[in-house]
Amino acid sequence: MSRRYLHVDPTLCVGHRLCAEMLPELVTVDDFGYPIISPEPVPRHLGRLVRRTVGACPALALSLDGTPGRRASRDELRPGTTSG
Repeated sequence: MSRRYLHVDPTLCVGHRLCAEMLPELVTVDDFGYPIISPEPVPRHLGRLVRRTVGACPALALSLDGTPGRRASRDELRPGTTSG
């Protein structure tokens, strides 16, 4: 099984804080409401919740990927598809 990492694109994020509300296990917010993402791989048991959180981001600023530092395409997050 490959490791998956949660990423935020700071140029897209506007600080809605929804990700921190939906996924407090991996996301906290700074003093301005912008997400601080855990650098650790996403635990397997949180996979479905992470994908749901990525899909719920109003600014489309979140992504889930198998490689730290590389952003996943939205197609890679579509249910029924796999990547990496």
